Amino acid sequence: MMKRLPSLSLSSYGVGWSANRRVASVAITLTVLLALAAAVAFFTGRDNGGHSDSGSPSAAGSTAPSERAPKPGTGSGSVPKPPQIAEPVAFAKAAAQMLWSYDTRDTTRDQQLAGMRAWMTTETKYADWASVNAQVPDPTLWSRMADNDQHAKATVTEGHFPSAFKAALAEDPSAITKAYIYVVTVNGKQEIAWKKGGGGAEDRAVTLAVQCRPSHDCTLAAIAPTVTQ
Repeated sequence: MMKRLPSLSLSSYGVGWSANRRVASVAITLTVLLALAAAVAFFTGRDNGGHSDSGSPSAAGSTAPSERAPKPGTGSGSVPKPPQIAEPVAFAKAAAQMLWSYDTRDTTRDQQLAGMRAWMTTETKYADWASVNAQVPDPTLWSRMADNDQHAKATVTEGHFPSAFKAALAEDPSAITKAYIYVVTVNGKQEIAWKKGGGGAEDRAVTLAVQCRPSHDCTLAAIAPTVTQ
């Protein structure tokens, strides 16, 4: 029986990082959130500086009319293009599904990274690309996965604004108007398969930072190191 190879997974994000390192990178601009959500490490950026994360959530867990399955992007293998979604929870659900899905049979590591990069905000001050590209295995491991045709698909069960985010909103409703960064927790399941019938399934949960400026489609800003409720 083939031993399962390490999977492209969000569940282990932050394991190799010092908790103090992540907290230090956001302490200045997320003081309110950290105070309201004790011990919850938010984001963003090892080098980018922080941003304000509070806002007026709209129908948490709802599905926006524009939410639809994205089509694969040219030059990005099986990675879908970012969808045209202007509602934070709906976009975060689509982003989580993208991050939990991959196919080494028809997608190179460079294509995977390029496809994921297309989802990121172009506002570099708020983009924590390091937290996103850290989800992709190194070239050697990706090659091993490809040798065994490893691939995964994801099902998203729900998305919501975590309580810490909603508490921060109540504390300072106007803070969202600087960066329009929303914090969304998404839950779902990832199914992984490889050669000779190997496979398995695992529950997944991730907290994402998404940017949704008025009259613009949402983009991905960061992956938070811990899941909040």
